[in-house]
Amino acid sequence: MNAVNYDALMQKELAGAAGRRVLLHSCCAPCSSYCLTELAKSVRVTVLYYNPNLDCAEEYAKRKSEQLRFLQETGLADFLDCDYAPEDFAAIAAGYESAPEGGARCARCFTLRLERTAQEAKRGGYDYFGTTLTVSPLKNAAVINEIGAELAEKYGVKWLPSDFKKRGGYQQSIVLSREHGLYRQNYCGCVYSKQRLQQE
Repeated sequence: MNAVNYDALMQKELAGAAGRRVLLHSCCAPCSSYCLTELAKSVRVTVLYYNPNLDCAEEYAKRKSEQLRFLQETGLADFLDCDYAPEDFAAIAAGYESAPEGGARCARCFTLRLERTAQEAKRGGYDYFGTTLTVSPLKNAAVINEIGAELAEKYGVKWLPSDFKKRGGYQQSIVLSREHGLYRQNYCGCVYSKQRLQQE
């Protein structure tokens, strides 16, 4: 069975979406850099910063500050902030503390953040919702897109499929991060990914 080419699906969708509005969940400025550069060519983007998985308020504030700075420097998107709510992540991670990185806990975290994005997209009348998460080579694009599609059905807002790591997207995000002097963290953000990094 052939894997779904989510990048091709995105390109097809964007070809007929000129001027439409996308609410894009962003985990951080470096990941958003390439995604926004691509999307801003055809759609109007608002970045939603909802990341309750981050392990402390200091890390949250640092990543949010970098996201805002990148948007101010480039003008690629508007910004919609959410408060730091670590209790949201703690609730979905409970019972999954020992799950492997990339496993069930991560899928629950994707769902948490994408569901909030779908809710805000519905509330704000956006044409699509999507995420920067698929730019990471460490994230399973198929899982993320499946969750997005399910939430699109639930909330009645179109999901923008993506696999931003395709066509050299991840490498381009590194180049853009250097150009803008962006803080690039070395762990996904949650305490579990940080622990794994410390064990390596």
